Amino acid sequence: MSFFSEKINEIVIEVVNINRATFKEADEFKKLLDKDIDKGHFKIIVDLSNCTFMDSTFLSTIVTALKKVSKIGGNLKLVGVHSETQALLELTGTIKVFEIYETKDEAIKSYSVQPMDK
Repeated sequence: MSFFSEKINEIVIEVVNINRATFKEADEFKKLLDKDIDKGHFKIIVDLSNCTFMDSTFLSTIVTALKKVSKIGGNLKLVGVHSETQALLELTGTIKVFEIYETKDEAIKSYSVQPMDK
């Protein structure tokens, strides 16, 4: 199983359960994320703990989902980013658009923190 989903309250966690996430898997993952968003899930976590490599096509799928969910007031956060994936995020500049957490628990808790009014 390349991907599997978990749901904790209103948060959907999509686990990338493969070592290398490439263009071959990108379309399947895009459909999964699109289905989540179309169902009205706007708090999404992508768990990359099992994924040590990601190519630019797979990354583009995640960036596109982030843009789509942001339009409905949601967010997509990353967890368990390995060094090679971190390097890709830095190289492409997309590291600035994602909230990245070490653990799933940290990412889940971040959704319950309300931003302070200015």
